[in-house]
Amino acid sequence: MNKLNWAFFGTSKFSVVVLDELKSEGLIPSLIVTTEDKPKGRKLILTAPETKTWAIENNIPYIQPKTLKDTEVVSKLSTLNFELFIVASYGKIIPQNILDIPKYKTLNVHPSLLPRLRGASPIQSAILNEDETGVSIIRLDSEMDHGPILHKETVATDEWPTYAEKLEKRLGEVGGKMLVKILPDWIDGKILEKEQDHSLATFCKKIEKTDGELNLEDSPEINLRKIMAYCVWPGAYYFEDRKRMIVKQAHIEDSKLVLDRIVPEGKKEMSYKDYLNGKKVSK
Repeated sequence: MNKLNWAFFGTSKFSVVVLDELKSEGLIPSLIVTTEDKPKGRKLILTAPETKTWAIENNIPYIQPKTLKDTEVVSKLSTLNFELFIVASYGKIIPQNILDIPKYKTLNVHPSLLPRLRGASPIQSAILNEDETGVSIIRLDSEMDHGPILHKETVATDEWPTYAEKLEKRLGEVGGKMLVKILPDWIDGKILEKEQDHSLATFCKKIEKTDGELNLEDSPEINLRKIMAYCVWPGAYYFEDRKRMIVKQAHIEDSKLVLDRIVPEGKKEMSYKDYLNGKKVSK
């Protein structure tokens, strides 16, 4: 297994956690395929995807194709004799002619219990709407998160709902361990694929910045789930005196939403108590 020639497609923190788990078992990709650097933050600083940073730190070759339909990209992937592609949160649909390149096809680690929550935001959507979540490993086909399942597991958490940053790490760790466990049997042809029940499929959309706005008329539980789901990006927020207030942490007490930590617009993160004390002093 350690001599397997394989490439990894991924972009996010979830991808990096999966890579770390594979690396800990001696499974090192020969190439990482990730997305282009993108401007981020208020100053729009050009920022590398997390998997590019991981590749550089681990001396792994990487490519950042603008599109996987580029004939040069297809040719490169075809001529490097890859036996397997592994995908984890790549963020783009991979064309069928690329999926079929490796002898052992292309496997995807997806952070939900497929067929539920196909799409771009399964971790956040689970926190917003579900009572549980998990990880599925599928063989990719040309449709989004549609291919047959090789293995899936429900993932227990200390508390539910929980913050997206914590859940992403937990699901990535489980996904990496699942891959390590099933890959030998997959390579040996001992795993029977199970088609998804497509009638049960649900879908989640790409998150927009405006999704984070809290409606103070909603129930405390709905708003707490929003705060937890959007803690990494875009941040759950409300407006006070026309200024955006990002809520980083909160809890429910006596059936009311209690704010713990916030980021007032133009300021650093602080406890909500300190914020209120500062308002009293300034009056």
